[in-house]
Amino acid sequence: MDFLKIKKVRENAVIPKRATSGSAGVDLYACIDKPITVKSGDLVKIPTGIAVELPDENMAAFVFARSGLGINHGIAPSNAVGVIDSDYRGEICVGLTNHGVEPFLIEPQTRIAQLIVMPVLPLPIVEADSLSDTVRGEGGFGSTGER
Repeated sequence: MDFLKIKKVRENAVIPKRATSGSAGVDLYACIDKPITVKSGDLVKIPTGIAVELPDENMAAFVFARSGLGINHGIAPSNAVGVIDSDYRGEICVGLTNHGVEPFLIEPQTRIAQLIVMPVLPLPIVEADSLSDTVRGEGGFGSTGER
């Protein structure tokens, strides 16, 4: 069985856990000493106090928004989805942006994001002079008629 190894890099860090047995991700907690107010439009970098080791190079950890924070308060990761490579051993920090209109207070040990481990395919890269044809071809944004 593979394990996600988690190391505390700050004394007051909270080890992530799943909220329910069916949760896809584990909650990440703000490892801060005092509350931080995130004003509308602000970007902040919040430390989690943990570092991780993934089982092998065919996996990566991804930092996603917590749906309640995003939908109810407009708080979401600044880079949409954070990617933690299998060889990264530093502290996980979460960039957050307040897309809402009201300031949002992050207290110490607030659940700020979720971490999901997924497989990745590190395919070799080959430069090509052409690509195979498809029905869609080069049709991009909205080309399938969907809004």
